[in-house]
Amino acid sequence: MNKVLYSSISKKFVMALAGLFLLTFLPVHLAINLMLLNDDPEPFNKAAHFMSTFPFIKVVEVVLFVAIMIHVIWGILLQVQNWIARPVAYKAPNRSDTSPFSRFMIWTGGSIFIFLILHFFNFYFIKLGIVEGDPENFYSVAHNLFKIPAYNIIYWVCFILLGFHLHHAFYSAFQTLGLNHRIWTPVVKVMAAVYAIAIPIGFAYIPFVIWILK
Repeated sequence: MNKVLYSSISKKFVMALAGLFLLTFLPVHLAINLMLLNDDPEPFNKAAHFMSTFPFIKVVEVVLFVAIMIHVIWGILLQVQNWIARPVAYKAPNRSDTSPFSRFMIWTGGSIFIFLILHFFNFYFIKLGIVEGDPENFYSVAHNLFKIPAYNIIYWVCFILLGFHLHHAFYSAFQTLGLNHRIWTPVVKVMAAVYAIAIPIGFAYIPFVIWILK
């Protein structure tokens, strides 16, 4: 039983489920963030307040954190297993069956995780009272951050990396769950590409408007 639980296949399966849950969260987060483009701060602040106080959302928040940690920890363990299994790289590696996105998943994922920690300090830790700030006015917090050039550059770089990460994650999650089909697999590939482009562009567009156009 323990061998099954801790096998690479079971880790990939758990990672896929956690990853798919995170994929459903990003469009919701983006929809709320788009309210930052409104000149009136009230809609965004009300949405942020609702997300931080509604009981069901608080439960989902816990599940989200668990999913992130599972996804990160299992991803690291799988990568370490791969490195141990093949300590010396092949002289002429056959990369024909491996996408460039999959080869760099550990690095794009690590960069995104570092950005998440920064994001928590700027927003979530304010809500917890760990970091100074007004949890009832995240609109101003976000606008002040997006007017800092260095922050925007870091933000855009991270979302470019997120796009690469999402492209492979979307498709590979369905593969891992065994959802391969002659007709639907190409559709999933197209959906993965659209998702991996649309979500990062949506997030990147917000600081661009606030910094450059406002």
